Amino acid sequence: MNAALAWIDANATDHAILVALSRFDIVNAAYGRSAGDALLAAAERRIRAASTLSPTLVTRAGGASFIVAGDGDAASATARIGEALARPFPVGDAVAVVGARFGVARREAGDDAAALLARAAEALVAVQASDGATVRVADPDGVAPVAALAVDLHRAMERDEIAILFQPQVRIGAHESDDRVTGVEALARWDHPTLGALGAGPLFAAADRADLGLALSDHIQRIALAAAAAWSRSLAGLDLSLNVTAGDVARAGFAEALLQRVASSGFEYDRLVVEITETALIDDLPAAAEALATLRAAGVRIAIDDFGAGYSSFAYLKVLPLDRLKIDKSLTCDIADSRRGRAVVRGVIAMADALGLAVIAEGVETRAQRDVLAAERCGHYQGFLCAGALDVTALERLMETP
Repeated sequence: MNAALAWIDANATDHAILVALSRFDIVNAAYGRSAGDALLAAAERRIRAASTLSPTLVTRAGGASFIVAGDGDAASATARIGEALARPFPVGDAVAVVGARFGVARREAGDDAAALLARAAEALVAVQASDGATVRVADPDGVAPVAALAVDLHRAMERDEIAILFQPQVRIGAHESDDRVTGVEALARWDHPTLGALGAGPLFAAADRADLGLALSDHIQRIALAAAAAWSRSLAGLDLSLNVTAGDVARAGFAEALLQRVASSGFEYDRLVVEITETALIDDLPAAAEALATLRAAGVRIAIDDFGAGYSSFAYLKVLPLDRLKIDKSLTCDIADSRRGRAVVRGVIAMADALGLAVIAEGVETRAQRDVLAAERCGHYQGFLCAGALDVTALERLMETP
């Protein structure tokens, strides 16, 4: 880092760009540290070749992050680097897709190298906490640093500023008119005063950076269960799906604490579904299986979420006690137009059926996708074809519409 600071000061460069690889931890865990190191070396070569800044500095910043600095068009440089990093990386006999996010800072009057990199780092934190963005340019006065974000999140939980929305899950009938909403997934939303609306993914990314991941998960579970327990009669038959993280499952006493939380809320155990994201890494699968078996013994159902988006799918299917499998939207997006895409989804449904698992397809936006899923005997779908994430009032209107 000292060498990078010296280079930036010596060259008085216009821009600093911090590049953070996405999903690198999954590659490291799935294929080992040596494969991860080889991927990082390949990523650095791609960044160096793609950068349009001149002169240019490219160096590791630690972990799966890189510093790029130099003069020129930073927007062009980030676009070219992003394209280079989006291409699959060979990992042994397999390939890995990692992607990247960028924090960009332009030199302001009085900036030395440390100040320039600090503003780029703050921009990177902001883009990693955003919902889908890949590039954030630091404002002249900077953006919310991690410490301020931690304070904001503490206050948001204390003041009940985190909202719970519900996305419907639809049972697929013989005809579209026979489709019925049977459950919802609880989704957290935080309307941050400067970063805007943050969904569950970026919300947890921000929480993890503030060491609040577990506290946030507990908070969301409590308020989602309380909201569902207070549903009106029109919603009384719906299942509730709650997301839990790998960190949740790894905690001692996780299952017992969650069951106590459900009991305190008054919500029925047999209407609750716990969803574990397939992109999360569970280090101790036997211990996780034991915890999840405790939940199932009480009537709670277990789902694997985002199936097909990560690297641990089959290990999870073999070891964890599951009731449902949710096909990731990346697999369902092209099933109406691609024979290969449809064949992949057909194979996943057949495998789930052989294992006795119910299937929900995520990201369904068109009738054509829904009809393909019906033809392939998929049981449920979730997506904008029915509705996005709704507040309770909108969900009631949906359920009351003939």
